[in-house]
This record gives sequence, structure tokens and C-alpha cells, in this order.
Amino acid sequence: MNKSELIEAIAASADIPKAAATRALDAMVESVTDSLKKGESVSLVGFGTFSIKERAARTGRNPQTGQPIEIKAAKVPNFKAGKALKDAVN
Repeated sequence: MNKSELIEAIAASADIPKAAATRALDAMVESVTDSLKKGESVSLVGFGTFSIKERAARTGRNPQTGQPIEIKAAKVPNFKAGKALKDAVN
């Protein structure tokens, strides 16, 4: 499912126009992104938790030359599925 298909599903499920569903989805994604930028986690009970993890610096290899390269530390987004979501999938 891509974004446009998700918007159609939201519009049909909530019985709202696609434009409103688009605004709602965009607002949700923006809110989650803003919270993660601030270092906060976002918990949606039954669905899951969005958080930020720290990835340490490490040494990697250039696949073309085999030369070692330094990969710098980074913050990466993480999602942990909630129990209800896990149960629904299984």
C-alpha cells in the first residue's frame, strides 16, 4: 500500500473526502516527525511506538575498492509494533 492508497482507505473508512484524509495523514506524519526531531517518542496504544535510536560510528568498507571508510554516528528512527498490531498480523 502506498500513500495514495492509504489516503483512499482512510477516506472510505472515516467517510470523509480524500482532501480531508490527505490533510489528516500529512498532519499525523508531520507531528510524529516533529516529536522525533525533539527527541521525544510517540506511543500509539495498540499500534506501536516511534522512537529515535543512536547508531554508533563504525568502520565500513567501500564495496568497489575494498578500502575502509569511517561511517559517522547517526540518529535513526525506530518503530516497535504494539501487541494489538502483532496479534492482528499473526
